This record gives sequence, C-alpha cells and structure tokens, in this order.
Amino acid sequence: QVSPEQVILSHSPLQLFSQFHPRCMLVSGQGPVEENAHDLGFKHVVTVEALRKAYPLLDMVDLSRRPKELPPPTTGFPTIEGVILFGEPVRWETSLQLITDVLLSNGNPGAELQHVPYPHLPILACNMDLLWMAEAKMPRFGHGSFLLCLESIYKKVTGRELKYEALIGKPSPVTYRYAQYLIQQQAEKQGWKAPIRRLYAVGDNPMSDVYGANLYNNYLKSAQQSQVQAGLKRGPQAASPQADISLELRNDCNSSVESCESILVCTGVYRHSGAVPKETEAHPEERVFHGHRDFCFDPSLVEASHIVQDVDDAVQLAFKKENWS
Repeated sequence: QVSPEQVILSHSPLQLFSQFHPRCMLVSGQGPVEENAHDLGFKHVVTVEALRKAYPLLDMVDLSRRPKELPPPTTGFPTIEGVILFGEPVRWETSLQLITDVLLSNGNPGAELQHVPYPHLPILACNMDLLWMAEAKMPRFGHGSFLLCLESIYKKVTGRELKYEALIGKPSPVTYRYAQYLIQQQAEKQGWKAPIRRLYAVGDNPMSDVYGANLYNNYLKSAQQSQVQAGLKRGPQAASPQADISLELRNDCNSSVESCESILVCTGVYRHSGAVPKETEAHPEERVFHGHRDFCFDPSLVEASHIVQDVDDAVQLAFKKENWS
C-alpha cells in the first residue's frame, strides 16, 4: 500500500517556500488548485476565474464571455502579491492575459498602467515538461509550452525577461533533493539501517526525467565539493532562492547518497525504434532541446544511464544492481 507520504507531485516542494505562504497568491492550472495551494501552506489564494469575474473587462478574446453591459468598478478585491503556476490551464488565452495583467500592474489589474514594475511579482512555477504522451500518436503540449508562451509574451511586451522565484518539478534539482529527503524519511520509519548510496530515477522523457536525474547526479558530485548549483545556467533563474532551499534540505538529508542513475523507459514520450539496448546508443548532440529556458543544454544530461522497455524492467534492473534479485 502506497501512503500519501510516499508520493511527490510536481508542486510538493512548494511547501518549503514558506516565505510566500502568507501572501495573496494568484493560482493557475486545472483541478482543485485552491485546495492544493492551501494544502501546501498558502493562506490567501485567488484563482484566475475569480480574478476574471472581479475584472470582467480583462478577458476579451472569447466574444461570448464579454460583458454585455459596462460593469461597475471593482472594489475590495485584494492586491495580488505573487503567482503560482501549477500546470497548464484550460483557457490559455484567459490565463496568459490575466497573469500578464497582474505582472504589469504589480498585482492591481484594474488600475491604469503607469509604468512596468521590474522586477515583477514573484512567480512559482511547477512542471516544466514541454510535451507529454497521451493516447494520441504524437506528444501533447505540456505546462512547459504554456510557460514558453508566457515568457515570450512578457518579453515582447516589456523587453525584459520573465523571472521565476522557483521552478519546481523535473528537471529541477530541488525536486530530486526533496525526493531524496522523503526517501530517507521513509527508510528511517521502516527501520532501514543500511545507508542509501544510490538513487534510481525512472522516466519516459529524456528532456525532463533523464535530464533531471543526470543533473541531480552532477549536483551530488559537486555538493561534495560545496558547489550546489552544478548545471544551472547563469541566467534569469540563477539568482533564485532554489539554491537556498537545496542547502536547507542538504542540512536535513543524510549525506550517504553518492549518485543518481537515470533509467529511460520506452512506454511514453521516448520510443526506441529497434530492440531495446542495454545502454544508451543515441546521439544526443543531434537532438532539439525541449528543456526549459533557464536550464542549459548539455547533451550528456539527456543520455540515460540505462534504457529498458518499461517500469517493471526498470525496477528489476535496480534490484539487480543492488543485489536484491
């Protein structure tokens, strides 16, 4: 039986960002985003739909949703103090417009624009996958595609780069560090005495699962030399608090873990054309980089340690390497 404490979602590490929990945060995504935000510790949450209803003149793309009469001025609506991007929304045009309005107005989208504030309000983004595999023959747009749209619009409108306070989810080292932290917690609860030396990360997407595992493996190697940000580009993301969060987890985690091996399965985004090889044989330098803007493209990071057919084979491989089979 799998307990909730054993499951990590793309947004799970946001509970560590307690400095933003008291703020009034705009949340974007699908499903129970309000409930998810509250469960993570955020006290004051506003959805995109609530913002649209408070300011009906902002959402003008869909003619059927435009107000038939001029609405009265909005009063009493709280000032937005930050943005949480949980995942891709249903109505991209609405979310892109209203999130941009919030950033340009410093949290008061009903106000007349006097100047563009910069740095803009803090943005916490989860799940950076550009593409994901569903029932269709080709991959579908993921939240990374939505982030790309938002970044492009903001850059085109303001001439400046959109910045993130945190990028959470694969391939962020923060997510893998948080996973290690929970694994070690579970080991302690179950009375596991032997030190954990290796982690195994299994996934179907070379640009997120494999990239993230290899990036974290580099992190583990460099952490031994007190270099916490191995692999991150010196760009808009470099000054974020993610390194501070990693340091906090570093202090909480047992330092026994030495490596993180990436295992790529062929049942999702990645489909091998022939027989499944035991080791990687592709040419990653010829691939188009689908990773996020704030992570550098190192061809070696998308090269899996192992390629197997499915998750069961991946588990059996880990068992064999740990001499548990």
